[in-house]
Amino acid sequence: MVQGIRTQDGRRLTVEEYGDPDGTPVVLLHDTPGCRFGVVPPDVVTAHPHIRFLGYDRPGYGDSDRLPGRRVADAARDVAELAGALGLGRFSVLGLSGGAPHALACAALLPSRVRRAAVLASPAPPDARELSWFEGMTASQVEEFTLALTDPLAFSEALAARAADIRRDPAQLLVSVRDGLTDADRRILSGPGSGELLRGYREAVRGSSYGWLDDRLALLSNWGFDPAAVTRPVLLWHGAQDTFSPVGHFTWLADRVPRVRPVLQKDAGRFGALEALPAVLDWLCAPPERATP
Repeated sequence: MVQGIRTQDGRRLTVEEYGDPDGTPVVLLHDTPGCRFGVVPPDVVTAHPHIRFLGYDRPGYGDSDRLPGRRVADAARDVAELAGALGLGRFSVLGLSGGAPHALACAALLPSRVRRAAVLASPAPPDARELSWFEGMTASQVEEFTLALTDPLAFSEALAARAADIRRDPAQLLVSVRDGLTDADRRILSGPGSGELLRGYREAVRGSSYGWLDDRLALLSNWGFDPAAVTRPVLLWHGAQDTFSPVGHFTWLADRVPRVRPVLQKDAGRFGALEALPAVLDWLCAPPERATP
């Protein structure tokens, strides 16, 4: 079921619910670029029949209104308003790649609402001390981030052109990052769940590339919260072969988030997070005394 809610500042957020309407609520924070669906593949949803999944388009993506200049921390405010509008009590959050820092923001800034947070394939903050942020990162990512930092206007124009390509053929997004894909990633992307993933890319940029632009700029700016201030339990999953967010980012977060369960999958790359989802969801929704990695 798709619906729109209005935030206090008048913006529209588009939300999609699926799964059990009376189940344990899990709010999904999608990738960059991404949208309200495609985070959890349909077969994983079916295998977890007692979860109420709630995905939403971050500002500027899909049918959600843009919020220029947003920070990662602003996701907590939107998720709080979403939860209020839908009558959620406490809930868990799950963030994938570019959505992972936004899930961490919810855990940091909504401690009375968030039960647990799953943070998958997350980058570290750009101002992380004692971390060589670009070390081990694939060339296409370094080039993209460098352009965003040095010439935001040119970066915006480049993303607009890429978004137009994705609207014609969403597989072009994967083509543009092929230098960072591992053999394990290619195997996963050739599987039956890839169609839903590609549909999500197309929906993400259907109207514009602004969500993608604002996500990138937010991830490369001060996040607006300190990961060390997170008080909720966090499952931090990462693929050791990930070259989009290299393993140093995982290590940095694992050393600083207080109640963290670090899981480093040695044979996985960026898209290995999709295969980790069943176990991650089991952890998110288990009672506290039964929670296991």
